[in-house]
Amino acid sequence: MTPHLTNEAFKSLGAPDLVYVREVKAAEVLAGTPVEAVKGFELDPEQTLYAVHSADGSRLAVLIDKESAVAAAVAHELVPVSVH
Repeated sequence: MTPHLTNEAFKSLGAPDLVYVREVKAAEVLAGTPVEAVKGFELDPEQTLYAVHSADGSRLAVLIDKESAVAAAVAHELVPVSVH
């Protein structure tokens, strides 16, 4: 039987500094963001963005390209990992 870990338990497995970057459509980001937080931004709902997520899946940041997302994680002393 495979054990089931909660998101919080997974995050606390000794790797709180690990993050992952994944592609997201702007529509997904816009759907979960208050209108006032995106005022002044012009995003095509089909545009591909890159989100940085903590180990528990919480979205920490959204950037325009993968290189910027990885650089932002590193700049904040986080360790981006590849997940496939």
